Amino acid sequence: MASLKEVRNRIVSVNSTQQITKAMKMVSAAKLRRATDAIVQMRPYSRKLTEMIATVSANAEGAKENPYTIVRAINKVLIIVVTSDRGLCGAFNANVGKAAVSLISEKYAAQQAAGNVEILALGKKGGEYLSRRGYNVNTAYVDIFTKLSFTNVRTAAEAAMKGFEEGKYDVVELVYNEFKNVATQILKTEQVLPIVEQKDDKVKASSVDYIFEPSEEEIINELIPKALKLQIYKAVLESNASEHGARMTAMDKATDNAGELLKELKLQYNRSRQAAITNEILEIVGGAEALAAA
Repeated sequence: MASLKEVRNRIVSVNSTQQITKAMKMVSAAKLRRATDAIVQMRPYSRKLTEMIATVSANAEGAKENPYTIVRAINKVLIIVVTSDRGLCGAFNANVGKAAVSLISEKYAAQQAAGNVEILALGKKGGEYLSRRGYNVNTAYVDIFTKLSFTNVRTAAEAAMKGFEEGKYDVVELVYNEFKNVATQILKTEQVLPIVEQKDDKVKASSVDYIFEPSEEEIINELIPKALKLQIYKAVLESNASEHGARMTAMDKATDNAGELLKELKLQYNRSRQAAITNEILEIVGGAEALAAA
């Protein structure tokens, strides 16, 4: 059995850790509120823009000739991986990393073997996870969460779009966590480029009869780049909200676990203290009896 001093030191240590996890939970709860507000406000705009593109491009010849809709033989692949800059959020980052590895092994194994798969890491943890496993990681935009804004995300999105347009990449995939609620994040894998026909039942062409000015082709060519940037920005906002939700849940569980451990340690401390007192009493009684016998 551990000594009283060792158990006492462990109680102090666990108590300090519990205070830290409790504070981190409160900080994440405050950040989660702002992050949730941002993504909730973004979703209707993103949904409507996607609906407009589906409506306009349904019969527009210009949409078929847009450089972002050209389907080529897949030789070079870019995978955008959205994670966080910090840990202590459960399996949040590891799940995205595993999803990216799974996507490469199942869909782009031949391209990876030829060295034609590039990872664009948005968030430090995803870049570190995949770098350790030998993947080609572009870390130019890894610190995007240091100052999260549409301007910073747009720069990363434009780099991916330019690479596709110039033929540097034949397909661009996006892997991230979609925010559902505090305890649930949905892992998402989406093809960003080339743009393919929407198969999602939630996104359908509107039946509204639009009047186009100047023309359908010019409008679609203007909307598609904006929609692509918005799609990546929305994924970053989803991931940001999911990160705070995951960290809040993880810190809540850590705080509860620290409480359970404190109960066990205090019980162990009391038992050790009682055993020490009992031993002292036995020694005193034994000594008294030895003196009486003498």
